[in-house]
Amino acid sequence: MNKNIKHTAIFALALVLVNVISSKVFERFDLTEDSRYTLSDAAIDILKDVESPIIVDVFLKGDDFPSEFRRLQNETKQLLEEFAAENSNIVFNFINPLEDESTRERNIQQLTARGLTPMQLSVQESGKTSQAIIFPWALASYNEQTVIIPLIKNKIGASQQELVTNSVQHLEYAFADGFKKLVTPKQQKIAVLKGNNELDDKYIADFIKKLGEYYFIAPFTLDSVSNNPQKSLEKLKDFDLVIAAKPTEAFSEQEKLVLDQYTMNGGKSLWMVDAVIMEKDSLYNDTGRNFAVTRDLNLTDFFFKYGVRINPVITSTLYSAPITLAIGEGSNSQFQNLRWPYSPLASNNINHPIVNNLNLVRFDFANQIDTLKNNVSKTILLESAPLTKLEGTPREISLDLVTKEQNPALFNKGNQTLAVLLEGEFPSVYGNRIKPFKLQQEKNVSVPTKMIVIADGDVIKNDVVRGVPQELGFDRWTGQTYGNKEFLLNAVNYLLDDTGLINIRSKRIDVAFLNLQKIAAEKTKWQLINIALPLVLLTIFGFTYNYVRKKKYGA
Repeated sequence: MNKNIKHTAIFALALVLVNVISSKVFERFDLTEDSRYTLSDAAIDILKDVESPIIVDVFLKGDDFPSEFRRLQNETKQLLEEFAAENSNIVFNFINPLEDESTRERNIQQLTARGLTPMQLSVQESGKTSQAIIFPWALASYNEQTVIIPLIKNKIGASQQELVTNSVQHLEYAFADGFKKLVTPKQQKIAVLKGNNELDDKYIADFIKKLGEYYFIAPFTLDSVSNNPQKSLEKLKDFDLVIAAKPTEAFSEQEKLVLDQYTMNGGKSLWMVDAVIMEKDSLYNDTGRNFAVTRDLNLTDFFFKYGVRINPVITSTLYSAPITLAIGEGSNSQFQNLRWPYSPLASNNINHPIVNNLNLVRFDFANQIDTLKNNVSKTILLESAPLTKLEGTPREISLDLVTKEQNPALFNKGNQTLAVLLEGEFPSVYGNRIKPFKLQQEKNVSVPTKMIVIADGDVIKNDVVRGVPQELGFDRWTGQTYGNKEFLLNAVNYLLDDTGLINIRSKRIDVAFLNLQKIAAEKTKWQLINIALPLVLLTIFGFTYNYVRKKKYGA
Protein backbone atom coordinates (compact mmCIF):
# COMPACT_ATOMS: atom_id res chain seq x y z
CA MET A 1 0.00 0.00 0.00
CA ASN A 2 2.74 2.43 0.97
CA LYS A 3 4.62 1.41 -2.17
CA ASN A 4 1.62 2.31 -4.38
CA ILE A 5 1.23 5.68 -2.65
CA LYS A 6 4.92 6.37 -3.18
CA HIS A 7 4.70 5.55 -6.91
CA THR A 8 1.57 7.70 -7.28
CA ALA A 9 3.27 10.65 -5.55
CA ILE A 10 6.35 10.30 -7.76
CA PHE A 11 4.17 10.15 -10.89
CA ALA A 12 2.19 13.23 -9.81
CA LEU A 13 5.40 15.13 -9.02
CA ALA A 14 6.83 14.19 -12.42
CA LEU A 15 3.68 15.49 -14.14
CA VAL A 16 3.92 18.78 -12.27
CA LEU A 17 7.61 19.06 -13.17
CA VAL A 18 6.93 18.36 -16.86
CA ASN A 19 4.17 20.99 -16.91
CA VAL A 20 6.41 23.60 -15.28
CA ILE A 21 9.24 22.92 -17.74
CA SER A 22 6.91 22.90 -20.77
CA SER A 23 5.45 26.26 -19.73
CA LYS A 24 8.96 27.76 -19.76
CA VAL A 25 10.34 25.99 -22.84
CA PHE A 26 8.40 26.21 -26.11
CA GLU A 27 9.44 24.96 -29.52
CA ARG A 28 7.71 24.60 -32.89
CA PHE A 29 8.84 22.14 -35.54
CA ASP A 30 8.32 22.63 -39.26
CA LEU A 31 8.22 19.18 -40.88
CA THR A 32 7.09 20.37 -44.33
CA GLU A 33 9.38 19.60 -47.25
CA ASP A 34 9.45 23.22 -48.46
CA SER A 35 9.78 24.73 -44.92
CA ARG A 36 6.73 26.89 -45.58
CA TYR A 37 6.15 27.55 -41.87
CA THR A 38 9.74 28.53 -41.09
CA LEU A 39 10.09 32.31 -41.03
CA SER A 40 13.08 33.81 -42.76
CA ASP A 41 15.82 35.53 -40.76
CA ALA A 42 14.87 38.88 -42.32
CA ALA A 43 11.26 38.55 -41.12
CA ILE A 44 12.41 37.54 -37.64
CA ASP A 45 14.73 40.57 -37.47
CA ILE A 46 11.78 42.85 -38.23
CA LEU A 47 9.69 41.23 -35.49
CA LYS A 48 12.42 41.93 -32.93
CA ASP A 49 11.64 45.66 -33.26
CA VAL A 50 7.92 45.21 -32.52
CA GLU A 51 7.56 46.48 -28.96
CA SER A 52 3.82 47.14 -28.85
CA PRO A 53 0.88 45.30 -30.44
CA ILE A 54 0.48 45.19 -34.21
CA ILE A 55 -3.22 44.57 -34.85
CA VAL A 56 -3.81 42.72 -38.13
CA ASP A 57 -7.35 42.64 -39.51
CA VAL A 58 -7.67 40.08 -42.31
CA PHE A 59 -10.76 40.40 -44.50
CA LEU A 60 -10.26 37.06 -46.25
CA LYS A 61 -13.12 35.25 -44.54
CA GLY A 62 -16.36 33.76 -45.81
CA ASP A 63 -18.42 30.61 -46.19
CA ASP A 64 -18.86 30.65 -49.98
CA PHE A 65 -15.17 30.82 -50.93
CA PRO A 66 -13.84 28.63 -53.73
CA SER A 67 -11.76 25.78 -52.33
CA GLU A 68 -8.55 27.43 -53.63
CA PHE A 69 -9.20 30.59 -51.63
CA ARG A 70 -10.12 28.65 -48.52
CA ARG A 71 -6.60 27.28 -48.90
CA LEU A 72 -5.22 30.82 -49.09
CA GLN A 73 -7.25 31.72 -45.99
CA ASN A 74 -5.78 28.78 -44.07
CA GLU A 75 -2.23 29.53 -45.22
CA THR A 76 -2.65 33.16 -44.13
CA LYS A 77 -3.87 32.08 -40.71
CA GLN A 78 -1.02 29.60 -40.24
CA LEU A 79 1.57 32.19 -41.29
CA LEU A 80 0.18 34.75 -38.84
CA GLU A 81 0.31 32.10 -36.12
CA GLU A 82 4.02 31.73 -36.87
CA PHE A 83 4.48 35.50 -36.59
CA ALA A 84 2.54 35.52 -33.30
CA ALA A 85 4.60 32.59 -31.96
CA GLU A 86 7.77 34.59 -32.69
CA ASN A 87 6.43 37.80 -31.11
CA SER A 88 3.28 37.85 -28.98
CA ASN A 89 2.68 41.48 -30.01
CA ILE A 90 1.34 40.22 -33.35
CA VAL A 91 -2.44 40.03 -32.84
CA PHE A 92 -4.69 39.06 -35.73
CA ASN A 93 -8.42 38.79 -36.44
CA PHE A 94 -10.29 37.38 -39.42
CA ILE A 95 -13.27 39.52 -40.41
CA ASN A 96 -16.00 38.82 -42.96
CA PRO A 97 -17.15 42.28 -44.17
CA LEU A 98 -20.01 40.70 -46.17
CA GLU A 99 -21.47 38.58 -43.38
CA ASP A 100 -24.17 41.03 -42.26
CA GLU A 101 -26.56 41.85 -45.12
CA SER A 102 -27.62 45.11 -43.44
CA THR A 103 -24.07 46.52 -43.51
CA ARG A 104 -22.78 44.69 -46.58
CA GLU A 105 -23.02 47.56 -49.10
CA ARG A 106 -21.66 50.13 -46.64
CA ASN A 107 -18.66 47.92 -45.83
CA ILE A 108 -17.94 47.41 -49.52
CA GLN A 109 -17.97 51.19 -50.10
CA GLN A 110 -15.80 51.94 -47.07
CA LEU A 111 -13.19 49.30 -47.88
CA THR A 112 -13.09 50.28 -51.55
CA ALA A 113 -12.60 53.93 -50.58
CA ARG A 114 -9.52 52.89 -48.56
CA GLY A 115 -8.04 51.11 -51.58
CA LEU A 116 -9.17 47.59 -50.62
CA THR A 117 -10.94 46.74 -53.85
CA PRO A 118 -13.11 43.60 -53.90
CA MET A 119 -12.39 40.66 -56.17
CA GLN A 120 -15.04 38.65 -57.99
CA LEU A 121 -14.44 34.93 -58.37
CA SER A 122 -15.98 31.96 -60.12
CA VAL A 123 -16.91 29.20 -57.69
CA GLN A 124 -17.06 25.67 -59.11
CA GLU A 125 -18.61 23.26 -56.65
CA SER A 126 -20.40 20.00 -57.47
CA GLY A 127 -20.05 20.72 -61.17
CA LYS A 128 -21.91 24.05 -60.90
CA THR A 129 -20.49 27.55 -61.37
CA SER A 130 -21.47 30.59 -59.29
CA GLN A 131 -19.98 33.97 -58.40
CA ALA A 132 -18.49 35.15 -55.10
CA ILE A 133 -16.99 38.42 -53.86
CA ILE A 134 -13.96 38.46 -51.57
CA PHE A 135 -11.68 41.10 -50.08
CA PRO A 136 -8.14 39.68 -50.34
CA TRP A 137 -6.59 42.33 -48.08
CA ALA A 138 -5.35 42.88 -44.57
CA LEU A 139 -4.86 46.05 -42.52
CA ALA A 140 -1.99 46.20 -40.03
CA SER A 141 -2.05 48.95 -37.37
CA TYR A 142 0.80 49.96 -35.06
CA ASN A 143 1.17 53.09 -32.93
CA GLU A 144 -1.60 54.96 -34.79
CA GLN A 145 -0.18 54.01 -38.21
CA THR A 146 -1.94 51.66 -40.64
CA VAL A 147 -0.69 49.93 -43.78
CA ILE A 148 -2.55 47.92 -46.39
CA ILE A 149 -1.27 44.40 -47.05
CA PRO A 150 -2.33 42.66 -50.29
CA LEU A 151 -2.97 38.93 -49.99
CA ILE A 152 -3.38 38.29 -53.73
CA LYS A 153 -0.43 38.21 -56.13
CA ASN A 154 -1.89 38.85 -59.59
CA LYS A 155 -0.41 37.36 -62.71
CA ILE A 156 -1.74 37.84 -66.25
CA GLY A 157 -3.39 34.71 -67.64
CA ALA A 158 -3.18 32.76 -64.36
CA SER A 159 -5.94 30.37 -63.34
CA GLN A 160 -7.45 30.63 -59.85
CA GLN A 161 -5.22 27.80 -58.65
CA GLU A 162 -2.10 29.46 -60.10
CA LEU A 163 -3.24 32.76 -58.57
CA VAL A 164 -3.45 31.17 -55.13
CA THR A 165 -0.10 29.41 -55.53
CA ASN A 166 1.55 32.73 -56.43
CA SER A 167 -0.20 34.41 -53.52
CA VAL A 168 0.85 31.79 -50.95
CA GLN A 169 4.47 32.18 -52.05
CA HIS A 170 4.11 35.95 -51.64
CA LEU A 171 2.45 35.95 -48.20
CA GLU A 172 5.51 36.08 -45.96
CA TYR A 173 7.05 38.89 -48.00
CA ALA A 174 3.74 40.83 -48.01
CA PHE A 175 3.36 40.72 -44.22
CA ALA A 176 7.06 41.23 -43.45
CA ASP A 177 7.11 44.20 -45.82
CA GLY A 178 4.03 45.69 -44.16
CA PHE A 179 5.45 45.20 -40.67
CA LYS A 180 8.73 46.79 -41.77
CA LYS A 181 6.90 49.93 -42.93
CA LEU A 182 5.31 50.20 -39.48
CA VAL A 183 8.28 49.55 -37.20
CA THR A 184 11.38 50.59 -39.17
CA PRO A 185 11.97 54.32 -39.65
CA LYS A 186 13.12 55.51 -43.06
CA GLN A 187 16.90 55.89 -43.29
CA GLN A 188 18.15 55.60 -46.85
CA LYS A 189 17.98 58.43 -49.38
CA ILE A 190 17.28 58.31 -53.10
CA ALA A 191 18.19 61.02 -55.62
CA VAL A 192 16.01 61.39 -58.72
CA LEU A 193 18.29 62.88 -61.36
CA LYS A 194 17.23 66.10 -63.07
CA GLY A 195 18.88 68.40 -65.56
CA ASN A 196 19.04 66.14 -68.64
CA ASN A 197 15.38 66.50 -69.58
CA GLU A 198 14.20 63.43 -67.73
CA LEU A 199 10.50 62.54 -67.43
CA ASP A 200 8.34 65.19 -65.78
CA ASP A 201 7.32 64.54 -62.20
CA LYS A 202 3.71 63.77 -63.13
CA TYR A 203 4.85 60.83 -65.26
CA ILE A 204 6.82 59.20 -62.45
CA ALA A 205 4.50 60.30 -59.63
CA ASP A 206 2.96 56.90 -58.86
CA PHE A 207 6.26 55.08 -58.49
CA ILE A 208 7.91 57.88 -56.52
CA LYS A 209 4.91 57.95 -54.18
CA LYS A 210 5.34 54.22 -53.59
CA LEU A 211 9.08 54.61 -52.97
CA GLY A 212 8.30 57.31 -50.43
CA GLU A 213 6.79 54.64 -48.16
CA TYR A 214 10.29 53.18 -47.71
CA TYR A 215 12.89 55.86 -48.43
CA PHE A 216 13.57 59.59 -48.41
CA ILE A 217 13.24 60.97 -51.96
CA ALA A 218 14.74 64.17 -53.35
CA PRO A 219 15.47 65.60 -56.80
CA PHE A 220 19.13 66.11 -57.69
CA THR A 221 19.99 68.48 -60.53
CA LEU A 222 23.27 67.95 -62.33
CA ASP A 223 23.29 71.52 -63.69
CA SER A 224 25.53 72.59 -60.80
CA VAL A 225 28.27 70.25 -62.05
CA SER A 226 29.39 72.81 -64.63
CA ASN A 227 30.10 75.38 -61.88
CA ASN A 228 31.45 73.24 -59.04
CA PRO A 229 31.71 69.55 -59.98
CA GLN A 230 33.59 68.51 -56.82
CA LYS A 231 30.91 70.01 -54.59
CA SER A 232 28.20 68.31 -56.66
CA LEU A 233 29.99 64.98 -56.22
CA GLU A 234 30.18 65.40 -52.44
CA LYS A 235 26.48 66.22 -52.28
CA LEU A 236 25.61 63.24 -54.46
CA LYS A 237 27.54 60.93 -52.14
CA ASP A 238 24.96 61.70 -49.44
CA PHE A 239 22.46 59.58 -51.39
CA ASP A 240 22.37 55.80 -51.35
CA LEU A 241 20.83 55.46 -54.80
CA VAL A 242 20.33 57.58 -57.92
CA ILE A 243 17.48 57.04 -60.38
CA ALA A 244 17.74 58.22 -63.99
CA ALA A 245 14.23 58.18 -65.47
CA LYS A 246 14.49 58.51 -69.26
CA PRO A 247 17.03 61.30 -69.81
CA THR A 248 16.75 62.76 -73.31
CA GLU A 249 19.64 65.27 -73.33
CA ALA A 250 23.27 64.19 -73.59
CA PHE A 251 25.41 64.04 -70.45
CA SER A 252 28.54 66.17 -70.34
CA GLU A 253 31.92 64.63 -69.51
CA GLN A 254 31.87 66.44 -66.17
CA GLU A 255 28.46 64.97 -65.31
CA LYS A 256 29.63 61.51 -66.31
CA LEU A 257 32.73 61.78 -64.12
CA VAL A 258 30.59 62.81 -61.14
CA LEU A 259 28.31 59.81 -61.70
CA ASP A 260 31.29 57.52 -62.27
CA GLN A 261 33.00 58.55 -59.03
CA TYR A 262 29.69 58.23 -57.21
CA THR A 263 29.67 54.59 -58.34
CA MET A 264 33.35 54.16 -57.39
CA ASN A 265 32.44 55.20 -53.84
CA GLY A 266 29.75 52.53 -53.57
CA GLY A 267 26.73 54.45 -54.84
CA LYS A 268 23.95 52.38 -56.39
CA SER A 269 22.05 53.43 -59.49
CA LEU A 270 18.97 52.54 -61.53
CA TRP A 271 19.16 53.58 -65.18
CA MET A 272 16.12 53.66 -67.50
CA VAL A 273 17.35 54.97 -70.84
CA ASP A 274 16.30 54.99 -74.50
CA ALA A 275 18.86 54.65 -77.29
CA VAL A 276 16.18 55.46 -79.89
CA ILE A 277 13.93 58.52 -80.21
CA MET A 278 10.37 57.29 -80.67
CA GLU A 279 7.23 57.96 -78.65
CA LYS A 280 3.85 56.29 -79.05
CA ASP A 281 2.18 59.70 -78.69
CA SER A 282 4.13 60.99 -81.71
CA LEU A 283 2.17 58.56 -83.90
CA TYR A 284 -1.18 60.10 -83.05
CA ASN A 285 -1.14 62.61 -85.90
CA ASP A 286 -2.93 62.99 -89.23
CA THR A 287 -0.57 60.59 -90.99
CA GLY A 288 -0.31 58.06 -88.15
CA ARG A 289 3.42 57.71 -88.65
CA ASN A 290 6.80 59.06 -87.55
CA PHE A 291 10.52 58.29 -87.82
CA ALA A 292 12.57 56.52 -85.19
CA VAL A 293 16.16 57.75 -85.00
CA THR A 294 19.15 57.12 -82.75
CA ARG A 295 19.37 59.08 -79.50
CA ASP A 296 22.89 60.02 -78.40
CA LEU A 297 23.10 60.47 -74.63
CA ASN A 298 26.92 60.32 -74.63
CA LEU A 299 26.67 57.29 -72.32
CA THR A 300 27.99 54.58 -74.67
CA ASP A 301 31.50 54.51 -73.17
CA PHE A 302 30.00 54.91 -69.69
CA PHE A 303 27.99 51.68 -69.83
CA PHE A 304 30.54 49.91 -72.05
CA LYS A 305 33.21 50.19 -69.36
CA TYR A 306 30.84 48.69 -66.80
CA GLY A 307 30.05 45.77 -69.10
CA VAL A 308 26.86 46.53 -71.05
CA ARG A 309 25.93 48.15 -74.34
CA ILE A 310 22.48 49.52 -75.20
CA ASN A 311 22.08 49.14 -78.94
CA PRO A 312 20.09 51.70 -81.01
CA VAL A 313 17.64 49.09 -82.32
CA ILE A 314 13.94 48.58 -81.59
CA THR A 315 12.79 45.30 -80.09
CA SER A 316 9.71 44.00 -81.88
CA THR A 317 7.90 40.85 -80.74
CA LEU A 318 4.68 38.94 -81.34
CA TYR A 319 4.20 38.59 -77.58
CA SER A 320 3.31 42.16 -76.70
CA ALA A 321 0.72 44.43 -75.14
CA PRO A 322 -1.98 45.76 -77.50
CA ILE A 323 -2.42 49.32 -78.65
CA THR A 324 -5.86 50.94 -78.34
CA LEU A 325 -7.04 52.91 -81.37
CA ALA A 326 -10.32 54.51 -82.44
CA ILE A 327 -11.55 52.67 -85.53
CA GLY A 328 -14.29 54.18 -87.69
CA GLU A 329 -15.59 57.58 -88.66
CA GLY A 330 -17.05 60.25 -86.39
CA SER A 331 -19.68 59.08 -83.93
CA ASN A 332 -19.47 55.54 -85.31
CA SER A 333 -15.86 55.10 -84.22
CA GLN A 334 -15.07 52.52 -81.58
CA PHE A 335 -11.97 51.87 -79.50
CA GLN A 336 -10.33 48.55 -80.29
CA ASN A 337 -7.33 46.77 -78.80
CA LEU A 338 -5.01 45.79 -81.65
CA ARG A 339 -1.79 43.84 -81.87
CA TRP A 340 1.24 46.13 -81.50
CA PRO A 341 4.68 44.49 -81.66
CA TYR A 342 6.53 47.51 -80.24
CA SER A 343 5.21 47.01 -76.69
CA PRO A 344 7.07 43.85 -75.61
CA LEU A 345 5.88 41.93 -72.57
CA ALA A 346 9.02 40.87 -70.72
CA SER A 347 9.68 38.20 -68.12
CA ASN A 348 12.33 35.75 -66.95
CA ASN A 349 12.31 32.30 -65.42
CA ILE A 350 15.32 32.75 -63.14
CA ASN A 351 14.81 32.38 -59.39
CA HIS A 352 16.06 35.87 -58.55
CA PRO A 353 14.29 37.96 -55.88
CA ILE A 354 13.80 40.89 -58.25
CA VAL A 355 11.82 38.92 -60.83
CA ASN A 356 10.67 35.77 -59.03
CA ASN A 357 6.89 35.33 -59.20
CA LEU A 358 6.64 38.62 -61.13
CA ASN A 359 3.86 39.65 -63.47
CA LEU A 360 4.71 40.51 -67.08
CA VAL A 361 6.44 43.89 -67.49
CA ARG A 362 5.33 46.15 -70.34
CA PHE A 363 7.86 48.10 -72.40
CA ASP A 364 7.39 50.65 -75.19
CA PHE A 365 9.91 50.86 -78.04
CA ALA A 366 12.47 49.04 -75.93
CA ASN A 367 16.04 48.64 -77.09
CA GLN A 368 18.33 45.63 -76.80
CA ILE A 369 21.22 45.17 -74.37
CA ASP A 370 24.47 43.29 -74.99
CA THR A 371 26.54 42.14 -72.02
CA LEU A 372 30.31 42.38 -72.31
CA LYS A 373 33.06 40.42 -70.60
CA ASN A 374 34.72 42.02 -67.59
CA ASN A 375 34.96 41.33 -63.86
CA VAL A 376 31.50 42.73 -63.08
CA SER A 377 28.85 40.05 -62.49
CA LYS A 378 25.81 40.33 -64.77
CA THR A 379 22.32 38.89 -64.28
CA ILE A 380 19.72 39.21 -67.03
CA LEU A 381 16.53 40.29 -65.27
CA LEU A 382 14.06 40.72 -68.12
CA GLU A 383 14.03 39.60 -71.72
CA SER A 384 11.60 39.53 -74.61
CA ALA A 385 9.74 36.43 -75.79
CA PRO A 386 11.52 34.06 -78.23
CA LEU A 387 9.54 35.36 -81.24
CA THR A 388 11.46 38.62 -81.49
CA LYS A 389 13.13 40.65 -84.21
CA LEU A 390 15.41 43.71 -84.04
CA GLU A 391 14.72 46.75 -86.21
CA GLY A 392 17.50 49.22 -86.92
CA THR A 393 17.24 52.99 -87.17
CA PRO A 394 16.42 55.31 -88.82
CA ARG A 395 13.08 53.66 -89.48
CA GLU A 396 9.54 54.80 -90.20
CA ILE A 397 6.98 53.57 -87.68
CA SER A 398 3.33 53.57 -88.81
CA LEU A 399 0.06 52.75 -87.10
CA ASP A 400 -0.93 50.95 -90.31
CA LEU A 401 1.08 48.05 -88.93
CA VAL A 402 -1.95 46.99 -86.83
CA THR A 403 -3.85 46.07 -90.01
CA LYS A 404 -1.10 43.87 -91.43
CA GLU A 405 -0.60 40.19 -90.71
CA GLN A 406 2.81 39.54 -89.18
CA ASN A 407 5.02 36.74 -90.50
CA PRO A 408 6.29 34.71 -87.49
CA ALA A 409 9.27 33.50 -89.53
CA LEU A 410 10.70 37.04 -89.43
CA PHE A 411 10.71 37.07 -85.63
CA ASN A 412 13.72 34.79 -85.36
CA LYS A 413 16.17 36.57 -83.04
CA GLY A 414 15.13 34.72 -79.90
CA ASN A 415 15.02 36.23 -76.41
CA GLN A 416 16.56 39.70 -76.24
CA THR A 417 17.88 41.27 -73.05
CA LEU A 418 15.92 44.33 -71.88
CA ALA A 419 17.12 44.72 -68.27
CA VAL A 420 20.33 43.62 -66.58
CA LEU A 421 21.74 43.72 -63.05
CA LEU A 422 25.43 44.53 -62.55
CA GLU A 423 27.19 43.65 -59.29
CA GLY A 424 30.76 43.73 -58.07
CA GLU A 425 33.77 46.01 -58.28
CA PHE A 426 33.30 48.40 -61.20
CA PRO A 427 36.21 49.80 -63.22
CA SER A 428 36.21 53.58 -63.59
CA VAL A 429 35.16 54.96 -66.96
CA TYR A 430 37.97 57.52 -66.60
CA GLY A 431 40.75 55.20 -65.50
CA ASN A 432 43.94 56.08 -67.42
CA ARG A 433 42.10 58.95 -69.14
CA ILE A 434 42.34 62.72 -68.88
CA LYS A 435 39.71 63.88 -66.40
CA PRO A 436 37.34 66.74 -67.29
CA PHE A 437 38.06 68.19 -63.84
CA LYS A 438 40.52 67.53 -61.05
CA LEU A 439 39.35 65.14 -58.33
CA GLN A 440 40.29 65.49 -54.67
CA GLN A 441 40.20 61.71 -54.20
CA GLU A 442 40.32 59.70 -57.40
CA LYS A 443 39.17 56.07 -57.48
CA ASN A 444 39.74 53.79 -60.47
CA VAL A 445 38.06 50.70 -59.00
CA SER A 446 34.85 50.83 -57.00
CA VAL A 447 34.05 49.25 -53.70
CA PRO A 448 31.47 46.43 -54.19
CA THR A 449 28.28 48.01 -55.47
CA LYS A 450 25.27 47.42 -57.74
CA MET A 451 23.63 48.94 -60.81
CA ILE A 452 20.57 48.07 -62.89
CA VAL A 453 20.30 49.13 -66.53
CA ILE A 454 16.93 49.02 -68.34
CA ALA A 455 16.78 49.70 -72.07
CA ASP A 456 13.53 51.64 -71.96
CA GLY A 457 12.72 54.89 -70.20
CA ASP A 458 8.96 54.36 -70.41
CA VAL A 459 9.04 51.37 -68.07
CA ILE A 460 8.59 53.85 -65.17
CA LYS A 461 6.08 56.10 -66.93
CA ASN A 462 2.51 56.18 -65.60
CA ASP A 463 -0.45 57.49 -67.59
CA VAL A 464 -1.88 60.90 -66.75
CA VAL A 465 -5.64 61.38 -67.17
CA ARG A 466 -7.01 64.93 -66.85
CA GLY A 467 -3.88 65.96 -65.00
CA VAL A 468 -4.10 63.08 -62.49
CA PRO A 469 -1.32 60.44 -62.47
CA GLN A 470 -2.65 56.90 -62.81
CA GLU A 471 -1.28 53.70 -61.30
CA LEU A 472 1.95 52.58 -62.93
CA GLY A 473 1.41 49.46 -65.02
CA PHE A 474 -2.40 49.76 -65.21
CA ASP A 475 -3.88 49.84 -68.72
CA ARG A 476 -7.26 51.55 -68.48
CA TRP A 477 -8.26 50.31 -71.95
CA THR A 478 -7.80 46.60 -71.29
CA GLY A 479 -8.11 46.56 -67.49
CA GLN A 480 -4.79 44.68 -67.24
CA THR A 481 -2.22 45.53 -64.59
CA TYR A 482 1.34 44.82 -65.66
CA GLY A 483 4.28 44.22 -63.33
CA ASN A 484 6.16 47.48 -63.94
CA LYS A 485 5.71 48.98 -60.47
CA GLU A 486 6.50 45.77 -58.65
CA PHE A 487 9.56 45.13 -60.81
CA LEU A 488 10.98 48.60 -60.20
CA LEU A 489 10.18 48.45 -56.49
CA ASN A 490 11.89 45.07 -56.25
CA ALA A 491 14.86 46.50 -58.13
CA VAL A 492 15.22 49.44 -55.72
CA ASN A 493 14.71 47.20 -52.68
CA TYR A 494 17.37 44.81 -53.95
CA LEU A 495 19.83 47.64 -54.60
CA LEU A 496 19.28 49.13 -51.13
CA ASP A 497 17.92 46.35 -48.92
CA ASP A 498 20.34 45.70 -46.07
CA THR A 499 17.93 43.49 -44.11
CA GLY A 500 17.63 40.82 -46.78
CA LEU A 501 13.85 41.24 -46.87
CA ILE A 502 13.79 41.08 -50.66
CA ASN A 503 15.31 37.58 -50.51
CA ILE A 504 12.05 36.25 -49.05
CA ARG A 505 10.66 36.51 -52.58
CA SER A 506 12.93 33.64 -53.65
CA LYS A 507 11.18 31.25 -51.28
CA ARG A 508 9.20 28.66 -53.22
CA ILE A 509 6.18 26.87 -51.76
CA ASP A 510 4.47 23.94 -53.45
CA VAL A 511 0.70 24.17 -53.06
CA ALA A 512 -1.22 21.03 -54.07
CA PHE A 513 -4.83 21.31 -55.20
CA LEU A 514 -7.54 18.78 -55.94
CA ASN A 515 -8.68 18.36 -59.56
CA LEU A 516 -12.14 19.98 -59.53
CA GLN A 517 -13.17 18.52 -62.90
CA LYS A 518 -12.23 15.03 -61.74
CA ILE A 519 -14.08 15.55 -58.45
CA ALA A 520 -17.27 16.53 -60.30
CA ALA A 521 -16.99 13.60 -62.72
CA GLU A 522 -16.24 10.98 -60.05
CA LYS A 523 -18.34 12.39 -57.23
CA THR A 524 -20.84 9.49 -57.14
CA LYS A 525 -18.10 6.84 -57.22
CA TRP A 526 -16.25 8.28 -54.25
CA GLN A 527 -19.46 8.83 -52.29
CA LEU A 528 -20.25 5.12 -52.71
CA ILE A 529 -16.70 4.17 -51.72
CA ASN A 530 -16.71 6.37 -48.61
CA ILE A 531 -20.28 5.78 -47.45
CA ALA A 532 -21.62 2.52 -48.89
CA LEU A 533 -18.41 0.45 -48.82
CA PRO A 534 -17.88 0.76 -45.01
CA LEU A 535 -21.50 -0.29 -44.45
CA VAL A 536 -21.12 -3.30 -46.76
CA LEU A 537 -17.88 -4.33 -45.04
CA LEU A 538 -19.51 -3.92 -41.62
CA THR A 539 -22.47 -6.10 -42.71
CA ILE A 540 -20.18 -8.82 -44.06
CA PHE A 541 -18.18 -8.75 -40.84
CA GLY A 542 -21.38 -9.03 -38.75
CA PHE A 543 -22.72 -12.01 -40.70
CA THR A 544 -19.32 -13.70 -40.64
CA TYR A 545 -18.93 -13.15 -36.90
CA ASN A 546 -22.40 -14.51 -36.14
CA TYR A 547 -21.86 -17.51 -38.42
CA VAL A 548 -18.55 -18.41 -36.78
CA ARG A 549 -20.01 -17.87 -33.30
CA LYS A 550 -23.06 -20.10 -33.97
CA LYS A 551 -20.91 -22.79 -35.52
CA LYS A 552 -18.51 -22.76 -32.56
CA TYR A 553 -21.03 -22.59 -29.73
CA GLY A 554 -24.14 -24.02 -31.43
CA ALA A 555 -23.48 -27.55 -30.21
